[in-house]
Amino acid sequence: MNINLTLLGQAISLFIFVWFCMKYVWPPIMNALQEREKRIADGLAAAEAGQSKLMEADQRLTDLVSEGKQQASEIIAQAQKRGDEIMDEAKNAAKLEGKRLVDAARAEIDRERMQARDQLKNEVAVLALAGAEQVLMREVDKNAHDEVLAKLSAGL
Repeated sequence: MNINLTLLGQAISLFIFVWFCMKYVWPPIMNALQEREKRIADGLAAAEAGQSKLMEADQRLTDLVSEGKQQASEIIAQAQKRGDEIMDEAKNAAKLEGKRLVDAARAEIDRERMQARDQLKNEVAVLALAGAEQVLMREVDKNAHDEVLAKLSAGL
């Protein structure tokens, strides 16, 4: 056997093998690699999109939480303000009621004082009349005596 002929046969077999691989084996492998590369790229793009959506959602959550806290603090402030207003209204109502009660008590006291004064005047008049009647019983007649006492009680 000739070595040159063997080398030439092996070269031709290698060439046929390479051509067969390039024609039938290499394209499916390249298609599979390209599909995988595309899926990986799509997966990375989806992951990046998901990451950006996650960041947006996180930012939105933060905004909503801060907005909720702000609204809660406003509601608490309004409730505190309304509570203070209610307390002030209650204090004012209590003061007005107290003043009304004091005024009513003073009016009652004044009325009772006037009633007691009138009663006392009548009693003093009756006592004075009785005393004067005893002293002057014989000296003055009854009609003149009544006139004097009426003038005296009117003067008191």
